[in-house]
Amino acid sequence: MRNKILLLGAGELGKEFVIACQRYGQYVIAVDSYPGAPAMQVAHEFEVIDMLDGSALDAIVAKHMPDIIVPEIEAIRTERFYAYESQGIQVVPSAKAADFTMNRKAIRDLAAIELGVKTAKYRYATTLAEFKEGVSFCGLPCVVKPLMSSSGKGQSVVRTSDDVERAWNYALEGSRGDLKEVIVEEFIAFDYEITLLTVTQKTGPTLFCPPIGHRQERGDYQESWQPMPMNPAHLEEAKQMAAQVTKALGGAGLWGVEFFITPSGAYFSELSPRPHDTGMVTLGNTQNFSEFELHARAVLGWPIPEIMLQRNGASAVILAEQSIERLPEFKGLEVAASMPGTDLRLFGKPNARPHRRMGVTLSSGPESVEFHVERATLMASKIAVV
Repeated sequence: MRNKILLLGAGELGKEFVIACQRYGQYVIAVDSYPGAPAMQVAHEFEVIDMLDGSALDAIVAKHMPDIIVPEIEAIRTERFYAYESQGIQVVPSAKAADFTMNRKAIRDLAAIELGVKTAKYRYATTLAEFKEGVSFCGLPCVVKPLMSSSGKGQSVVRTSDDVERAWNYALEGSRGDLKEVIVEEFIAFDYEITLLTVTQKTGPTLFCPPIGHRQERGDYQESWQPMPMNPAHLEEAKQMAAQVTKALGGAGLWGVEFFITPSGAYFSELSPRPHDTGMVTLGNTQNFSEFELHARAVLGWPIPEIMLQRNGASAVILAEQSIERLPEFKGLEVAASMPGTDLRLFGKPNARPHRRMGVTLSSGPESVEFHVERATLMASKIAVV
């Protein structure tokens, strides 16, 4: 059956989701706050609205009368989703899940307080005085994040007392939407971080992709690789926590669940109710289904019999180094594309700014994940955004 899908947020992750839905015979309307967004370029229709304007969001839903609403970003009036769900519209993964996970406060309290999942110590702050109290409670160093943000915006580490006011101001500047509140977290001395892509189905068991390792700068991922070699007991612990949190939120779809892995085990970090940027490594056919195909199948209620690792792989980001107001161009593509065992995706963003993610390189094959990280990174270094 052909469904009408309203995609709220039309970035690069949304673009790959639209492509997956197109291949599965669905009809997609992509929505974002600016024209020419990546997913708009491959959707059947598009709309440009401020999704923090509840009335504008209601009007778009009434205009298109979708069967399914799929949120892809945080800056949405997610409290409106409960009304849409009551009208018989499927909200992905569910209205509760979308509403809770668009705000770090709701999901952290659910995990730590209601479910008792192991997390770092934390405090919230809406004023500088509360922020200083939170830093004192968590101790130095500590991590600061806006409650609503994406791609690492506003995230920093407070290492000394001299960093406190700078981190507070930076967090507020990076906050998305109209929520001006931050979370202060204890710094976990982790060995590495993983993203555990978790798939909940309408009927059928919860499934897990092989763990994805990643490296971050400025709170945003730079390279990711699959699988991440890790202690099987720690992986099983992470799976149990991911299953617990996603079950409490309900609904069907793919979730990006992030964990810190320490010598003593896994700590829950964050959760996104949609494909994850580090999961773009799956576009290199590391699995039998990419994360976007898994999300589409779960949303549509199509059975997913199993998720299998097919090969090792890695992804590396292609970043802009300067502001470009018109459509950016790329130099070095011929050199980069000549590398065997590789592929790339250019997102088609209509403009650029320093450190904006403009594309991703992919490397996969039988070699080690270290080899693929090196090759994907080398490939990305050959491409310049101009």
